[in-house]
Amino acid sequence: MKALTELLHWVETTPLAIFVSQSTYGFAAIDMFHVAAVAVVFGMIAILDLRLTGMAFLDFSVTDLSRQILPWTWAAFVIAAITGVLMFTGQAVKYAMNFAFLVKLALMAIAGVNVLAFHFITYQGVARWDHGVPAPWSAKLAGTLSLMIWIAVAAYGRFTAYYMFP
Repeated sequence: MKALTELLHWVETTPLAIFVSQSTYGFAAIDMFHVAAVAVVFGMIAILDLRLTGMAFLDFSVTDLSRQILPWTWAAFVIAAITGVLMFTGQAVKYAMNFAFLVKLALMAIAGVNVLAFHFITYQGVARWDHGVPAPWSAKLAGTLSLMIWIAVAAYGRFTAYYMFP
């Protein structure tokens, strides 16, 4: 544990971390891009999840929606990840002990497992339910879980700021 704390202290003393934590606009600018990217990620994922659950976008095939949405989702996710790491560097020790931040990371890992299971199991049979046929229960479950998880990720991301103690 001591080695991890020392590593996190070192991260906080890098020039980039000092810029993030001490410049007038560094953190605020990075946070603005982070929040915008997270909004795009969530919005794009929500469109596909709502289609999977049968609540919206039923006139579109799952494959067409995926083809149109996933490039935007991944691009925004990369921006969110980069800006998230940048913000982390400014207060690495505090973030590493922040309950809300740790829950957010755990939820993102669960979301990753959910999407992998969907992609490698359920999506393999998409041709049978791509358009005009209700999605199978496994796709509805994956979409419902995804919506719930990403809502929780956004909430815990916001809570992170309130759990930052000196």
